[in-house]
Amino acid sequence: MTDPEFRDEQPAIMPIRRDLHFKLPAARVGDWHNEGRHVSHFFNALSLFFPDGERFFIHAVRHYRNQIQEPELQRAVTAFIGQEAMHGREHTECNEMLDEAGLPGAPLQGFVYKLTEFMKRVLPKSSQLSITIALEHLTAIMANSLLQDSRVVGNAEPHFARLWRWHALEETEHKAVAYDVWAATMGRNPLRYLQRVMGLITASFVFWPLVAIFMWRLTRADAGARAERGGWWRTLRFLFGTPGPLRRAIGEWFDYFKPGFHPWDHDNREYLGGIEPLLRDLEGDTLARAA
Repeated sequence: MTDPEFRDEQPAIMPIRRDLHFKLPAARVGDWHNEGRHVSHFFNALSLFFPDGERFFIHAVRHYRNQIQEPELQRAVTAFIGQEAMHGREHTECNEMLDEAGLPGAPLQGFVYKLTEFMKRVLPKSSQLSITIALEHLTAIMANSLLQDSRVVGNAEPHFARLWRWHALEETEHKAVAYDVWAATMGRNPLRYLQRVMGLITASFVFWPLVAIFMWRLTRADAGARAERGGWWRTLRFLFGTPGPLRRAIGEWFDYFKPGFHPWDHDNREYLGGIEPLLRDLEGDTLARAA
């Protein structure tokens, strides 16, 4: 009988590396979201984690690549690495715009770089992979919340909205790859289960306070945000009230603690049908700029 903690399955979806450019308008980096500057800076705070966070994920997964026997998972790992590299590149462009606007993008991203380099030096490779699959779970459930309710970014400035929808779609597409690497390379014992769930607890209690601190630093440096009345309340209402992307993700966060959990237990592949319309929108925007 197969241990449900370590399913011997092929990846449910094969990710595809896409080399896309979003032509973000730099002048809108501080107020691109229709809910105001504070909500914009919540997403900007998340963006500051992605370039070095994605590189950490690549580093953690690549270490185990040669231990994988299944050709299908090998190909999925290659695509995972390609997608994460593209995410890092596009969010680096967004983060550089924060510096151009006089906001502390570089020092905050520099903190993330130092944190990830510290983790590479001191954590065992298995712990690095455990943190990776935990953070991939966080990004997957946040992506699901974004995709299931158009109000999360649907009325935002179109270029930024496309960037976040693309990231959410590809996070969904590859959400099981790092987890399948864990399942294929770790032993079948309770200690590995404990290591997996402790990875999520640790990641959650480090990541979310840092997001709040980063958002606070951005809003304090932004004169427009300082002048925005009720911005923090509006952000809390947005995240946990309506549309409530973080509130929606709470149940899926707890699902990770099930011994038989797998990312595709949350089968939201129907949202991947949004990839082709997004690509057409990007192509149309490129043609319009060239005309």
